[in-house]
Amino acid sequence: MTITRRRGVLLGASALAVALAATACGSSSSGGGKSSSGSSQAASVSDADLQAALTAGGNLTVWAWEPTLKKVVADFQTKYPKVHVSLVNAGTGNDEYKALQNAVQAGKGVPDVAHIEYYALPQFELTKSVVNLDQFGAASLNGTFTPGPWNSVQSDGGVYGLPMDSGPMALFYNQTVFTKFGITTPPATWDEYIADAKKIHAADPSVYITNDTGDAGFTTSMIWQAGGKPYSVSGTTVGVDFAGDAGTQKYATAWQQLIDGHDLAPVSSWSDAWYQGMAAGKIASLTIGAWMPSSLESGVKSGSGQWRVAPMPQWTAGGKVTSENGGSSLAVMKASTNQKLAYAFLKYATVDEGAQTRVDNGAFPATVKQLNSPDFLNKTDPYFGDQKINQVLAQSAGEVAPGWSYLPFQVYANSVFNDTAGKAYIGGSSLADGLKAWQDASIKYGKDQGFTVK
Repeated sequence: MTITRRRGVLLGASALAVALAATACGSSSSGGGKSSSGSSQAASVSDADLQAALTAGGNLTVWAWEPTLKKVVADFQTKYPKVHVSLVNAGTGNDEYKALQNAVQAGKGVPDVAHIEYYALPQFELTKSVVNLDQFGAASLNGTFTPGPWNSVQSDGGVYGLPMDSGPMALFYNQTVFTKFGITTPPATWDEYIADAKKIHAADPSVYITNDTGDAGFTTSMIWQAGGKPYSVSGTTVGVDFAGDAGTQKYATAWQQLIDGHDLAPVSSWSDAWYQGMAAGKIASLTIGAWMPSSLESGVKSGSGQWRVAPMPQWTAGGKVTSENGGSSLAVMKASTNQKLAYAFLKYATVDEGAQTRVDNGAFPATVKQLNSPDFLNKTDPYFGDQKINQVLAQSAGEVAPGWSYLPFQVYANSVFNDTAGKAYIGGSSLADGLKAWQDASIKYGKDQGFTVK
């Protein structure tokens, strides 16, 4: 499971600027794009080489906060007794990224393998902190993973991580609350969703269809589903355009109706009040990634039997388009002195036996094999009224819109969301104006770091 709480900044200005300058210097032969390390490489390490590394053994340090990896590591060491893996929780999300970048800059204490969310991976790739996995034959795994996660670990033809999980979006809703307000079927479109939101809140001002106080990850996921492509990336040339992006404007116009009507619970996700609001039936639904079930089951125990899962509402009636919300990879760090063994662990954890172990322990798969497994698809969940929720979630995974890009400084961009777009939620601006301010702040930062920004 990946819970994305985006706060803080991954790289200091000087660190990113230096890394960018190095990238630009290495790119002279390619007309200002990424250096040759960012392009596809022929595999130079065979499966026999990887097996030899496993047989010989050695020590690996893995930084990750994902709980199912504990069982994966234990099983891996049992199968390969000469390999010792030290699994370290160096923090969640940005807390780990800060520690990781500090270790890279210091030139010591860097792990062999790191858990990196998809939105943050481009920043580590840009600074040449992670290895292009094509040399180990990672390109041959095309088709092993679902499209959203697989696209998220690639840059300029290279593969820089192996997908560990994914977050195709769906509508999680409290059927008991919906029924109470006369909503017998979940909204299939965003127009229906907005109408239901207003119906619920008008009938009982203490109840909301969902919460939102401004979240960069949710906002970009909604724009993604709406067909938006506000970001473009080509080496060190990036584009940021929310104001002129049709998908962005479609989302902003729709969501502004809920903001203006005070139809969104003024509660931040992952707060105690958020869990309490869902437990009390005051927050009736969430549009969120497929990794959410375990959080509901552990955080909203009183909701057992009441919640259901439906497809993500569509912008066009009859549409079948979704987006990703969260999800993460495992990457081999460039500083590792045991890269073959590190990649062998990645493959075990994300493709081979470890992939099934993680699913058996509650992770949502990024692998086609596990996603299409009859056992996975037909599993019933008593929390969700014995619904076969994986059928809905797996369908969403196959409907993720292609072509989405994150900025190579997305961690910074997300950190200033609430200071810009977030003002729309407290009456400081419209959402469209707030997104334009977010655009301007992102462009300024990119230029300050030496990017060519258009």
